[in-house]
Amino acid sequence: MTAFDVTLSDIEAARTRIAGKVRRTPAFASPDVSARLGRRTALKLEALQMAGSFKVRGVFNKVMTMTDAERQRGLVTVSGGNHAIAVANVAGTLGIDALVLMPKVTPRFNVDLTLKLGARVELCDDAAEAFAKAEAYQSEGKVFVHPYDDPAIISGHGTLGLEFLDDIPDLTHVFVSIGGGGFMAGVAAALKAKRPALTVYGVETVGAQTMTEALKADKPVTIRATSVARTLGAPFATPRTIAAAKSFLEQIVLVEDQPVIDDVSWILQTEKVLCEPAAACVLTAAERIAPTLPQDAVVGLVLCGSNVSLQDLDAWRGEAAAPQARTA
Repeated sequence: MTAFDVTLSDIEAARTRIAGKVRRTPAFASPDVSARLGRRTALKLEALQMAGSFKVRGVFNKVMTMTDAERQRGLVTVSGGNHAIAVANVAGTLGIDALVLMPKVTPRFNVDLTLKLGARVELCDDAAEAFAKAEAYQSEGKVFVHPYDDPAIISGHGTLGLEFLDDIPDLTHVFVSIGGGGFMAGVAAALKAKRPALTVYGVETVGAQTMTEALKADKPVTIRATSVARTLGAPFATPRTIAAAKSFLEQIVLVEDQPVIDDVSWILQTEKVLCEPAAACVLTAAERIAPTLPQDAVVGLVLCGSNVSLQDLDAWRGEAAAPQARTA
């Protein structure tokens, strides 16, 4: 079995490296969420991070560990979501050329934001073709910034876990969403290294259960995501992120799209923060698990990103209302 290779010292070094380059996002106890879950609950509002998600933490850490010569060669990456936007943001900030390979099904919102931030975009038939092209560009000299299977990326993401514990030191149970697993790996590694007794739950949506399928097969399994939580739809987990899931997670909670869409609206109405489905799903999952937790549990929800268009939210809500109207 592959061993997980990111340590607390790696994450602490990343925290020093990216200090002042990313936002230290707020964390606070939420009376409304606490009332809903029946347990004291704190939110980590990474939805307010630069470029709309946690991804800049990992990308900044990766780029800051590169040599000047590597930076001059330019970056290439594969992403239709938050990683693309983060690479564009970081590369634009530091004056580095960046090429993002995106599947053709990528929402226009994400393509436009990536271009606006200064990256070049090349559309591919699917993620498999994009990864193949990334390898070709890498062989020509560009530095491939993997969206989740990279120790520097994972270490950068882990800085969120350190911040969350600094602000809410009595956390006992934390829920974090899983795409390819790099974010979960970094955050969980930080939390468990600092508080070994803390329990971490991974969250996936039905139709984007990349890690669930990998753990079932005990190896990476390629999936074609169908969930509205598009930023959870990584095509496969990797031996490194699978090892992290085995080491750190109590379980993975699978939730359906519709209650997640409802929770996007609920969080916007209640906490005044727009979250994408990949973030709101942790609330959906926590509501299922909370009744089984001790009364004095302190639950932490990592709201990881906000890159969703209001048009998408309107469309999802309209699709949900349509069947009800037909049966009324």
